[in-house]
Amino acid sequence: KKLSQQPWLPGTLTLGTILFVFGVFFTGRSCEGQCGVKLDLCSCHTTCVSLENCCTDYKQYCVDFLPFSGSMFGGTDFVVLNTTFNTNSSIVFIDKTDTFGYVDDNSRGHCISPLLYQTGWVPVIISSDNGTTFNQVGSWLSVHTGKLDLKFKALLVNSTKWQYYGTPNVSGTLNMVWTTSFVQAEKVNIELWGYRETGEPYSGNWQGEFTYLYSLARDYPNNGTFSFLPKPAENGFSLWELGALRVSPSLYPDGTWNVQATWTEDHALAWHLEEKFRKNSATWALDKCLAWDKLEDRLPNFLDEIIDCPCTLAQARADTGRFHTDYGCDIEKGSVCTYHPGSVHCVRAIQASPQYGAGQQCCYDSRGAQVLTGDSIGGSTPDRAHDWGSPPYKNPPRVPGQSHWVYDVLSFYYCCLWSDNCHYYFKHRPSSDCRLYQSPAVVFGDPHFITFDGVAYSFNGKGEYDLVHTDSRELTIQGRTEPVNGTIKATQLTAVAMREASSDVIEVRLDRSRGGLEVLQNQKVLPFSEQSWMDLNGVFVFSPTSTNVTVMFPSGAGVEVRQTEQTMTATVLLSEEFKGNTMGLLGVFNGNPDDDLLLRNGEVVRNNSNPEEVFSFGANWAIRNASTLFTYDTEYLLENYYHSPKHDHMFIPVFFTPESADDPLATEAANICSGEGSQFCRYDILVGRSPTLGNVTKRSFQHHISLVKDLKPVTSCGFLPPPINGEKNGTVYLEGAQLRFSCESGYSLEGSAERICLSSGQWSGQNTKCSTPIRQTLFQGVLAAAAAESISCFSCFTNRRCYIAFLSSSPHLITAIVHSR
Repeated sequence: KKLSQQPWLPGTLTLGTILFVFGVFFTGRSCEGQCGVKLDLCSCHTTCVSLENCCTDYKQYCVDFLPFSGSMFGGTDFVVLNTTFNTNSSIVFIDKTDTFGYVDDNSRGHCISPLLYQTGWVPVIISSDNGTTFNQVGSWLSVHTGKLDLKFKALLVNSTKWQYYGTPNVSGTLNMVWTTSFVQAEKVNIELWGYRETGEPYSGNWQGEFTYLYSLARDYPNNGTFSFLPKPAENGFSLWELGALRVSPSLYPDGTWNVQATWTEDHALAWHLEEKFRKNSATWALDKCLAWDKLEDRLPNFLDEIIDCPCTLAQARADTGRFHTDYGCDIEKGSVCTYHPGSVHCVRAIQASPQYGAGQQCCYDSRGAQVLTGDSIGGSTPDRAHDWGSPPYKNPPRVPGQSHWVYDVLSFYYCCLWSDNCHYYFKHRPSSDCRLYQSPAVVFGDPHFITFDGVAYSFNGKGEYDLVHTDSRELTIQGRTEPVNGTIKATQLTAVAMREASSDVIEVRLDRSRGGLEVLQNQKVLPFSEQSWMDLNGVFVFSPTSTNVTVMFPSGAGVEVRQTEQTMTATVLLSEEFKGNTMGLLGVFNGNPDDDLLLRNGEVVRNNSNPEEVFSFGANWAIRNASTLFTYDTEYLLENYYHSPKHDHMFIPVFFTPESADDPLATEAANICSGEGSQFCRYDILVGRSPTLGNVTKRSFQHHISLVKDLKPVTSCGFLPPPINGEKNGTVYLEGAQLRFSCESGYSLEGSAERICLSSGQWSGQNTKCSTPIRQTLFQGVLAAAAAESISCFSCFTNRRCYIAFLSSSPHLITAIVHSR
């Protein structure tokens, strides 16, 4: 009740919210209950640290944690930073049930993260008086087990052996390892926890259940390794087919919730299944496969609402607004594709489908062609439950990881890996080919711009501008430009801020003090030191390195920001749904380059080769303070951008590239700058006085050209199966591809033996089939007629009634007989 009445509570309080209980009281200019607020005399807003105007107790009430992230399974011990507690304080951490924290010998407050059926930043509320007052707030990052950095996990040594254990020729000892410092105890318990989903699918009583099953070892030395010889589970526990192992201090009773622990990834529990599985795993798995087949027959069809796959590996890796690398099959990490043999790389659709929370997975072979389930067990498969879950999380089929295992992965084990009955699985999880896939449009800016429709121009204004603005799709992307230095009259892109509908505001900016890029969420700096992927409100952010950030929105819009040297470039990818709905510096996305330089009043700049006119166009797209998405957390930004005009009319750049043979940089410019985009490169060398900057511009432009090439639409004619009683040679279905067909011995090929995918999206030739040979057809007809007369087939031709019946029932055979003679 008290929590629901707190106006300062960050976000919406739900059953998954973490509550960590502490408390100290201040009066006057205090941040108690004011975190995120700018007060009259001081600030409790996150920008106060860099602006040096925080209230004196800011860090005590608006707290941070170390580490700031951990597995959604719970068990991470994190410390409350920059504040101390009485060693006699009662520290409590509340989720659905009370979870106790503790105060260490250095008066630091600790909390153990609980089990959460969600990912992303979760509000943390702290009190030290056992829940009477809640006056310290922060956030904790809950991470999908598959995306968690390996160093934070316990690892199954040879995980394939664990998940095939009990199948033919798979037996012996199993081994696991962990980092001992993640469990601060001399002795540990090795526990098995199981997950299942109960209730009627897609109903209000559909629930996920994660619970302790039994212990493999108690009071075991915390030496970082454990081996055992598995045996079938007793007491009905073998009915649990999905779970994870937990390593936790042995001083707690078995199965105690929310204690410091490290977890393995969730996996198929083949190693503890019943004896019946070990005696005949294929038969056991087939029974499970058939039961799943019947369940799928009565569940709603989700296939119609998922996105089609990209046609090629190049498209899949370039379309970063809608697809992201599947951590289970990554070409950058050696293409270990356990569930997709024959593939070298897979991607997943980033967004779950709207109604059913379903996902799409697309896999590609070494040729860059999509692998389809009609050709290979390793083909692309859709998912009833998106592996990464989807808001509002909590309940099936949106529980991250677990729901996907229950409905899409365990069934793959039943039908394909533990038995040879993949046709049942692919009946419900057929590959989506790419006939309906539409490549996104792509633009580039740094501040040399290439619009959605291919218009190239430079705008060297100083200020903050709309790069992309859409009213109907509620997407806004803004850019900030700053002078290259104090003497050169040219600018560079230094920050990009963006939001879609009611999503979090994401800002990416150059961090000159530490190097690299800095990412902000709602004006607060996001740390990527522990995790490279973050699920945020209405947006995903991926930052594998400090110089590369990708932002992804539910609409499929993606923004890639890269830093090279001290230069920042932004690439925007938009799906076809945005066509006809964009304005701003990156143009009108409608296929017509003539109207790309559109002013706010609807007028069009016709002469885009005149730099003064282009400069006026750019200035027209300056934003206002009322609409800004940027963060102003330094005196420099406040003075030069917030309290100054959004377009600096006093800053007039050099419009034309000087051409002088006496220029000492002329030779370098000639050597470095060539081909497409050379005018941008020459400007940055001869005006910006920097060969390094010119080289970066050249590489950025080449990257853009390569991206456009990768995303170029291709024609697909769609999947063609082999004929019954025949074979197909070829598994590529794009324009120019050839498929050859043949029949098994004793069968005749009808239709086309070779078919070619045409530019029209149609296959050449006729449908192919393998027909029964004439002799066999004649014999079958005679046999049927003879059986009706109860005589031998050899007597049919001398028996008038039999012979007439034979010809009457099969008149087409008369033609066959004539031709055979």
